[in-house]
Amino acid sequence: MLFDSHAHYNDEKFNEDRDEILSSMRENNVGFIMNSCSSLDEVPGILAICEKYPFVYASAGIHPHEAGDLSETDMDKLKEYAKNPKVKAIGEIGLDYFYDFSPRNIQQKWFARQIDIAGEMNLPVIIHDRDAHKDCMDILRGHHIEKIGGVFHCYSGSVEMAREILDWGMYIAFGGSLTFKKSVRPAEVAKYVPIDRIVIETDCPYLTPEPHRGKRNSSLYIHYVAEKLAQIKEVSVEEIEQATLNNAKKCFGIY
Repeated sequence: MLFDSHAHYNDEKFNEDRDEILSSMRENNVGFIMNSCSSLDEVPGILAICEKYPFVYASAGIHPHEAGDLSETDMDKLKEYAKNPKVKAIGEIGLDYFYDFSPRNIQQKWFARQIDIAGEMNLPVIIHDRDAHKDCMDILRGHHIEKIGGVFHCYSGSVEMAREILDWGMYIAFGGSLTFKKSVRPAEVAKYVPIDRIVIETDCPYLTPEPHRGKRNSSLYIHYVAEKLAQIKEVSVEEIEQATLNNAKKCFGIY
């Protein structure tokens, strides 16, 4: 049974066939899905999906792209959403210096604030880090992430950076980019990270793995990530499947 640890089924790209796709998960060996959140406006729709499909869980948080107009009122709202039993993480939160849709100092402020809220709510975090490795690590270090835990979504850092993340007790997620022909660094990191600290994801509808790159992604393609990971780790696909399932359940407190 596979656990897709990062998906976006509330995305409009699924509007025409969302139910059809989600209804087919069990027969395609997908047992659990974490539907990640980018803004608080998305939470009601995500929770509606979770209510309809018990194997879908939710995170609640504000992506760095959406950080520009935040206030403490939003943080209070986040705390309320986080009380819902289907919400298992605060995320996706972090820094994005590739697009810089929000000023960097503002991204940093609300990233740090949401880490603190995760600590208050006793929930792990889902980290978005794009071209912002140093600042992201500095903030996590300064806000005692080792006491909170969570996962680095779509990991793009180095082996050296991964070493500290693992020392904090966090998990590292690999997705479709691991299957891309020119993705050398993700493969190097995947080889290094112990199997009991890896989770897999699709980030659907984005980052579709080979051989379907260019098409809309879904959890139905997550087996390609598991197969590539098994090849890199030189173990069976079944071992990857079981380990990543157990790891994601442990990370998100799903029993």
